[in-house]
Amino acid sequence: MIKNVLPIALLGLCLINGTSCKNSGGFKKTKSGLEYQIVRDEPGTQKPQPGDFVEINVIVRTKDTVLMDSRKNMGKPVEFQMQHPQPKGDPIEGIMLMTKGDSAVFRIPIDSMIKPGQPLPPFLKKGGMMEYDVVLVSIKTLEEKKAEDQVKVANQKGFDDSILQDYFTKNNIHPSKTASGLYYSITKEGSGNTPQKGQSVTVNYTGKTMDGMPFDSNVDTNFHHKQPFTVALGQGRVIPGWDEGLALLKKGSKATLYIPSTLAYGPQSPTPKIAPNSILIFDVEVTDIKDAKPEANVQMTPQMNAHMNAQPTHK
Repeated sequence: MIKNVLPIALLGLCLINGTSCKNSGGFKKTKSGLEYQIVRDEPGTQKPQPGDFVEINVIVRTKDTVLMDSRKNMGKPVEFQMQHPQPKGDPIEGIMLMTKGDSAVFRIPIDSMIKPGQPLPPFLKKGGMMEYDVVLVSIKTLEEKKAEDQVKVANQKGFDDSILQDYFTKNNIHPSKTASGLYYSITKEGSGNTPQKGQSVTVNYTGKTMDGMPFDSNVDTNFHHKQPFTVALGQGRVIPGWDEGLALLKKGSKATLYIPSTLAYGPQSPTPKIAPNSILIFDVEVTDIKDAKPEANVQMTPQMNAHMNAQPTHK
């Protein structure tokens, strides 16, 4: 894969589209040793640079096996931020030679991808080549990407708020609202002070989608982690709606948080149980608030990863 990022495809693309293919006679090499062939060369001068965001369709294959096809596996192009290429044979280096609409093939010796002493996966053969068939769909600078995401977030925020307003009217709910768009209803007022950034907050919770379907809970044995959940507040360890919502609750409080998708996972769903851009509802109970503890003492389990920040692109 392209250094933890991707792969894509384009077999016979130039023939399918009836266009001529340049450099079809053979592969060239970059200074680092990456073999490449530009199959289709579209007019253009803008080439991806580190920091830019690109979308590609890609097929990753060996001689006998297709390992990944973005069109079939994902149904859409792969989007990622360009990094500086690794010193030897990084497909990122090849993508930096392309302009929008180009298609290319990159080849890397499988032997060069395996660390000494590391066994080969059964689907790879020693002495073979890993091939990346790539179509460059789009290029955006960091500034263009930020501007695009801001528009998407603003539109989604308004859409989510409309859905929530209809939900509250239908169910005769009268929650409070914060400036960010978070809604909350405190059903039991606790005592003492609200937690401050960096303090450890221990909660019981159940998370549901808007149709009432639970997707996680630490009080329901069906989810196999019936134990308190402790998080350091304001450290980005949970979705923004949790960080903001828990900061409103004193020890002993019970509340329901209505979290718009822009304060949840946005388009980056962490589980099939949560559709992209889902509004989430959490019933929470704050059972304890303590001063910050060393990092190693903060409880985080794999089962709780549903509440880890998925770092959506708008954030």
